Parts: sequence; C-alpha cells; structure tokens
Amino acid sequence: MNSSQLLGITTFAYLFSAVLYIAILVFRAKKIGLFATLVTAGAFLVNTAGIGLRWYESHQMGIGYAPLSNMYESLVFFAWSIALVYLFMEIRYKNRVLGAFSMPFAALAMILAGLKNPDIKPLIPALQSNWLIAHVITCFIGYAAFAVASGMGIMYLVKDRRTDKTAAPLIASLPELKVIDDIIHKTLVFGFLWLTAGIITGAVWANSAWGTYWSWDPKETWSLITWFVYAATLHARFTRGWGGRRIAWLAIGGFVSVMFTYYGVNFLLSGLHSYGGN
Repeated sequence: MNSSQLLGITTFAYLFSAVLYIAILVFRAKKIGLFATLVTAGAFLVNTAGIGLRWYESHQMGIGYAPLSNMYESLVFFAWSIALVYLFMEIRYKNRVLGAFSMPFAALAMILAGLKNPDIKPLIPALQSNWLIAHVITCFIGYAAFAVASGMGIMYLVKDRRTDKTAAPLIASLPELKVIDDIIHKTLVFGFLWLTAGIITGAVWANSAWGTYWSWDPKETWSLITWFVYAATLHARFTRGWGGRRIAWLAIGGFVSVMFTYYGVNFLLSGLHSYGGN
C-alpha cells in the first residue's frame, strides 16, 4: 500500500467522522460519541502514517523532502492539523458536539486534496530549505485553529438564534453561549500566535531563497492582511470587550481571508508562490 492509498482511506475516514458528529448533534445520539472519537483518532493516525510514508517514498526516489511542498501535500497536512486541534479541544472541553462544526473542515481539505495531482516531484530550488518545514507547520497549525474557530463561530450563531422554535432541541444540545465564546477567543489567540510565527519563519525563508525578507508578493500581502484581520479582532476583544455575535462573525470572516490567502491567491494571482498551486 502506498501513501496515496492511505490518504485516500483518510478522506473517507474523516468524512465518516464528520457524519458521526453531525448525527450526534442532529439526533442527539450520544451513544455513538465514543465511536466517533475512535474513528477520528483512527483517521488521524492513518493521516499521520500517510504523511510519513510519502516522506519515505520521496527518499526512496532519491528526492527526500518533507511532504509539505505543493497544494496536494499542504491540504493533507491542513486536514491533519485540523484533526489534531479538534482532538485536543474534545479532550479539553469534553464535548463531542464540537466535532460537528470542526471535522467537516478536515474532510473538505482531504476531498480537495483528492482533486490534485498526488505525484511526488523534485523540489524547485526555492523549496530546498529547512525553513520549509518550520514555515508550513507554523502556518497550518494557525490555519487549523482558525478553521475550528470559524466552526465555533457558526455554532455560536446557531445557538444564539433563539427565535426558531423548531430548532429548540438542537440548540439545547449545544454548549452554553459563554462556553462557545470562550472557545472562540482561546482558539483565535492560539491560531494568531502560530500565524505570527508562520509569517516570521516565512520572511526568514524568503531572505534565504530570494535575498529579501519581504517582497510584497500576493501571498505575502494577503498573509499580512489576514494577520491584521485577526489582530484587529483580538484588539477589539481585549480593549472593547467585544464578544458574542461580533466575534463569531469575525471568526468566520477571518477564515474566509485565510482560505483566500491559502487557496485563492495561488489560482487568481501570480507571484513567487505560484508553485503552490501545483
């Protein structure tokens, strides 16, 4: 079995996990909670094995690089990061309903990865750096936290919609608004710290590869825009006491900026990072 097959299994496992968590939410089927967690943990382990095997396969081909260099590999790692952040949150808050708003992002990342070319190819010179691993890992752990925060923002808005009486049983199964708000806040802070580290490591890598720390490449520009979106969000939280719906909407809007920075820029704007769309 090769890495592509393992990662194909991962796609279905994450999708099954998402379905199980949604079933827990919609049908209040708490009995399948442990099974959902085991499926998610199993999918995460298969995802990990797939990444490790792909790394090994690249060495077997005489290339030998960390599988984080193109859109296929980054989407696979994105899914891995989301699962990691979610499993930590499930353990921390002991609430499996959170999975209904988190694991669909992991499944979607793997589905998008399945649409990309999974072939292992030699790295271009700009990617032949040890900074590749540091930059990608820090950025994507931040992205994963923002994905989860966005899901929690959606959860908050669903819970806050008290006028829909038909959804009362569904709303009652969600955590209290204060708990959701606290999760959003802490997840945003966590993601912001990692994104900051990602931008710093990216600047160091850029200087190593291109002789300049910052070149206003479209990807760099949108990374900075995204950083300011979250910086403004957290500033409003700390200084103005913003919470509730405002922070929920900002968490969702911020993730839209993240996805454009990560996914949209590669296809709509050309620049030094255009290789990332391959």
